[in-house]
Amino acid sequence: MCRETKREPAWVSAIRVALLEGRVTVASVIEEANLVDGRERTVQDILSTMADRGLLVSVDDAGAVYRPGPVLLESDRFELDFDRASEEGAHRWDSAV
Repeated sequence: MCRETKREPAWVSAIRVALLEGRVTVASVIEEANLVDGRERTVQDILSTMADRGLLVSVDDAGAVYRPGPVLLESDRFELDFDRASEEGAHRWDSAV
């Protein structure tokens, strides 16, 4: 997130909205990401690219409404075990242990 403008990338907002609300629109992403006016085309491009990659699935023919796609739903991020997250983690790159 950009601290000065309190904005985050549109794709992050799209994932959050998809998982929390179950549906994503350009307007919902713009609101969630706190984007300035005039970014609708950019957000639409991001959503369509996410749909091409299986993160979202278009619900209508116009591509205006999306729902979480198989990549998000099958990512197995809902049942992670963080009990041993600090052991062998990436933050230990330079660790002598």
